[in-house]
Amino acid sequence: MITVAEAPFAAIDFESAGLHPGGTEVPVQLGIALMRNSVISDSFTSFLFSEEPITWAAQKIHGIRSGDLVGAPRLLDLWPRVRALLDGRWLVAHGSSTERRFLRVFPFHGFGPWIDTLKLSRAVWPGGESFALGDLIRKLGLESELGEALPGFRWHDALSDATASLVLLRRVIAETGVEARPAETLLRPNDAHYHRLRAR
Repeated sequence: MITVAEAPFAAIDFESAGLHPGGTEVPVQLGIALMRNSVISDSFTSFLFSEEPITWAAQKIHGIRSGDLVGAPRLLDLWPRVRALLDGRWLVAHGSSTERRFLRVFPFHGFGPWIDTLKLSRAVWPGGESFALGDLIRKLGLESELGEALPGFRWHDALSDATASLVLLRRVIAETGVEARPAETLLRPNDAHYHRLRAR
């Protein structure tokens, strides 16, 4: 049995080209950050080649332009690096549906299990007004901690958002005191109180 404190975590985040009418979103940036024993260590980030143009709305959010993608690898080209970083680790994302969907480009990759800091936050602080990653970081006073973990941090940058997920996870672990419990504890957050509050 591996405990929460012993578990190797890998947070992952993608930024996308935005949604085109009749199309699907494609990733244009990948960020991965690693943590073990509450220490955020190695990281990796890359722009990603896209045949889809980046929408104006997406540019307004993350600031990535088509020129940034010139010469960038395709996500499939990064398989050896992605596998080395994610294999055998507990994957972390804030609202993991986008990350799960983009990783499907690697058939049968077997990465996981997945820890969703959005669900964890709703379980730990059910009465919160907003559960957006940035709002949680600000409300919990974690900006300086985040800046120490990643100098040059900026929101809606893939590596920055991945690192923010780890900083948030670290606070969840510390506040709930689950370090010595099985790591599986993080997979089953009890957010029933959050849903009861929202149903009123």
